[in-house]
Amino acid sequence: MFKGRRIIAGLIFAVALLSIPLFYNLGKSNKGPVIDLDTPAIRQLEVKECIESTDYMKANHMKLLYQWREEGVREGKTEYINSKGKEYRLSFQTCLNCHYKPGVKKSEQFCVSCHNYAAVKPNCWECHLLPDPHIE
Repeated sequence: MFKGRRIIAGLIFAVALLSIPLFYNLGKSNKGPVIDLDTPAIRQLEVKECIESTDYMKANHMKLLYQWREEGVREGKTEYINSKGKEYRLSFQTCLNCHYKPGVKKSEQFCVSCHNYAAVKPNCWECHLLPDPHIE
């Protein structure tokens, strides 16, 4: 029975140790990244909307970018027509025109801050460069 007490004590200690993060974050809300969409290009727009709805873009932007890559690079298409019938140039630069903020560090850019928060590492920057090469 002596070993049983040690095992039970060890299990209690392990459960207590593993539950520290749970209790530490109990009651705290996770607000997500602070996203600043106040870019010069967005300020100039009469109607401030993305190429698709906000909900669609949050859920499907990577699918859309992959679709654009396939259509633009492999099929030679140059235009994208959104769900409202509006036409956009099929280019990653179309996104950066609004979502890139000049003079802001790379780590604070719209795309990077969201992807860091979500702990995903997109491969966009393996081929594409931010417009300002001096931003680190």
